[in-house]
Amino acid sequence: MDKIRELVQELVIDCVDSDIITLTVDKLKLKKVLKILKETKDVQFNQLTDLCAVDLIEYGKSEWETKETTSKGYNRGINPQSHSRIDFVSEDVDEEYKLCVVYHILSMNLNMRIRIKCNLPSDSLIVPSVTDIYASADWYEREAYDLFGVLFEGHKDLRRILTDYGFIGHPFRKKFPLIGNTQVTYDPEQKKVINVPVDISPRTLVPKVIRKRK
Repeated sequence: MDKIRELVQELVIDCVDSDIITLTVDKLKLKKVLKILKETKDVQFNQLTDLCAVDLIEYGKSEWETKETTSKGYNRGINPQSHSRIDFVSEDVDEEYKLCVVYHILSMNLNMRIRIKCNLPSDSLIVPSVTDIYASADWYEREAYDLFGVLFEGHKDLRRILTDYGFIGHPFRKKFPLIGNTQVTYDPEQKKVINVPVDISPRTLVPKVIRKRK
């Protein structure tokens, strides 16, 4: 831990040693930090094991009553006002979000992992691609772009990887309706499958458990 702190202490915003060493880094210094951790002989974090995005806008807010026991089961779900159905979300809509890109790197020499967090400002979802440092970041970055809308500057093939062609929106953002915006159906008049607004009412299906740190 001391060696890592010595290497990057001038470049990171925060350094926490809890369940895993976690560095918070400004996106302009992200690649420099990763290169130092990968190329320094004493540490050699030469494997990127995971890269993902997180939307923290509703962090700590619950949609489920869990404090008291009840026989009503799923009726305990609180009706989320923010998830009311809307028809065909436009990419031009200024959705609320609070995104963070998270990297997990591994040093096989030290048998140690590090988590690196890069918070994105609300006025820009652009972060440098790290595919030139870790080749394994390729599909991870495409997934984060597809599901969260994060743009990775310098990625050579940044396109959707999980959702279909023509999909509108980014389904892992907290403001994206759990039931989606559209559904497919067959139109007998047009004699083809078309997209129509979803006709399912939004509701809370799964409890979100909020654990307080001791």
